Amino acid sequence: MTLTPTARTGDATLGKAADENFPVAPFFLPRAWRGDLMAVYGFARLVDDIGDGDLTPGGADARHLGLEPEQSEDRLAMLDALETDLRRVFAATGEEPSHPLLRKLRPTVRRRALTPEPFLGLIEANRQDQKVRRYGTYAELAAYCELSANPVGRLVLALTGTTSPERVRRSDAVCTALQIVEHLQDVAEDLERDRIYLPAEDMERFRVTEADLAVPSAGASVRALIAYEAQRASDLLDEGPPLVGSVDGRLKLLLAGFVGGGRSALTAISAAGFDVLPGPPKATKPSLLREVGTVLRRARGER
Repeated sequence: MTLTPTARTGDATLGKAADENFPVAPFFLPRAWRGDLMAVYGFARLVDDIGDGDLTPGGADARHLGLEPEQSEDRLAMLDALETDLRRVFAATGEEPSHPLLRKLRPTVRRRALTPEPFLGLIEANRQDQKVRRYGTYAELAAYCELSANPVGRLVLALTGTTSPERVRRSDAVCTALQIVEHLQDVAEDLERDRIYLPAEDMERFRVTEADLAVPSAGASVRALIAYEAQRASDLLDEGPPLVGSVDGRLKLLLAGFVGGGRSALTAISAAGFDVLPGPPKATKPSLLREVGTVLRRARGER
């Protein structure tokens, strides 16, 4: 079957789910959950691809958002157009969303009674990426994660009808940890984009300069810094087992997959000697399965 340009636009974005540190919509979930999770993932991935300049060549996404193809390189204009289209998703009346991924999102939003705030947070995080290239303190970085990562966990809880203040608190910690882990894996790639997500106060503490991040292999000071940030993420992931233990059934497995994904990525970073500069250390499937099992065992002890 030959795919139309519209179908290719959505499929190329959704196809990136296999490259994430954690399972996005694993087979063991009910079909309705899988569809809703992929609809939310499609939006989140599209926002990140716009912000990172990783859109499929040809300008199809720009056309879907009412812009000229050449405007696909204007990230702020693309994000503004995406927000306009997002508001069509939540409008009670009026025209349908223009982008195919947002048209897929609309039934999920209505079925699960989702609110626009988490989606708007993801857009705002990517606007911030266009304006803020360095973070002075961990508090500043955590505030960024509040926009860039925590909305995803809140959406998972909302999709599954399990939102509570305590679960949101623990979910926020896990999602911030996963964002930090991704930043650690992507130090070299982010630097190529003139972005550094390692807090300047920590770089100063470990006597790491930007030049130290631009070499093929990390020196001792960079490795010590990465180990410090990895421990910070690990401490946040300790909120994972209680979160997993607070839910039942297949959702327990899904959340354990998120937490285990973060843990296995940290294991890969450690196994690389905390040298993330040659490229992102990637977790193996056996490592992921081991970490998920550990999370589930700890979750049983938390009940």
